[in-house]
Amino acid sequence: MAQPQSACASPLFRGLTGTKPMFEMREGEKLLETDPADLPPDGHVVFIGHIVSPWTSREDCPKNMRTARDTGRTATILIDENYRPGLQNLDRASHLVVLSWLDHAPRNLIVQKPRHAAEPKGVFSLRSPARPNPVGLHVAKLVTLDIEAGRIEIDAIDVLDGTPVIDIKPYYASTDAFPEAVIAGRDEE
Repeated sequence: MAQPQSACASPLFRGLTGTKPMFEMREGEKLLETDPADLPPDGHVVFIGHIVSPWTSREDCPKNMRTARDTGRTATILIDENYRPGLQNLDRASHLVVLSWLDHAPRNLIVQKPRHAAEPKGVFSLRSPARPNPVGLHVAKLVTLDIEAGRIEIDAIDVLDGTPVIDIKPYYASTDAFPEAVIAGRDEE
């Protein structure tokens, strides 16, 4: 796989203004030869709304939902008008699974070296936003729901303001939770 001289030369590693890198290349990382963002769409994924988040920069944004909850800052999901009928009965759920499109993340980084890791890791063994299809997965507590306004208040979020939403599902503790699940070599509370 070819690697660029400077990852910052790639538009996917620049911030929105192009002045500050959004992601930097680290030793041992590898890029795909073809950036998935340059391929023709094949799934016809649509955005059903967006997230109103307190986070406007990558540096300030919490790295996971636990850290986001610890800040005590809530978030809002705004659903586009034509998708609002799909919110009917969602208020029965105490928690939601929110799928987002992490639109600022590079899509061509296939091996990554997290800051905390001793060695590079394959993207599919990580929860990093940088991946071929940058889908974010967030389990959030439903605070309030206004179907008419398409407004869902949640307890926290770990994405930037304006992040598109691709789906919302109710969280079922009976089928979605696996208390015995582990990641080898990682201490979890």
